[in-house]
Amino acid sequence: MVSRPAPDPSRRNAEARESILNAARALVLRVGYARLTVEGIAAHAGVGKQTIYRWWPSKGAVVFEAFLALSADASGSPRLPDTGNLARDLEEVLRATVAELLEPRFDAVFRAMAAEIQSDATLAKQLVDVLLGPQMRATVERLKSAQRAGQVRRGVDLEIAAELLFGPVFHRWLLRTAPLDAAFADKVVALTLRALRPDSKR
Repeated sequence: MVSRPAPDPSRRNAEARESILNAARALVLRVGYARLTVEGIAAHAGVGKQTIYRWWPSKGAVVFEAFLALSADASGSPRLPDTGNLARDLEEVLRATVAELLEPRFDAVFRAMAAEIQSDATLAKQLVDVLLGPQMRATVERLKSAQRAGQVRRGVDLEIAAELLFGPVFHRWLLRTAPLDAAFADKVVALTLRALRPDSKR
């Protein structure tokens, strides 16, 4: 009689988790966030609804993780490029942010998630802890590097400076006040850096 290895529970759980995330991505793009249900995700993934609730508190949390998992850097801490040219490095990051927000497949999902966090404190905290917080901290670190190189004025509140960079992009995307494109991202960088320059370079 050939002996068979015992099933590996961790592998089974990993496979189920991946199936759930794939199902969430597929369904939300097909039916939209408003019509998406945990029951639908479970059926599409071939798991029980209780399996999803064991790992996530809400459909919003599932969708958030599903799209976060698409990022190659999702498992690590983000780092901004540091070529020595602060303007170019920040332009690269803001242009990439704009491109992601405007991606047609994801725009409606991102907007639905933005609405969801207004009433879901847990999801809002997850968004800050996992996505926005690390991105802002990485931006502050890049500005500190520029400060040490004499490119940013001493005494500047770098956390607010980081918000000055990303805030206008999200404002224009969320409220649709005007076109959002790479040219706008470059203008935001230029205006922000003009305010951050050492006094001698103003």
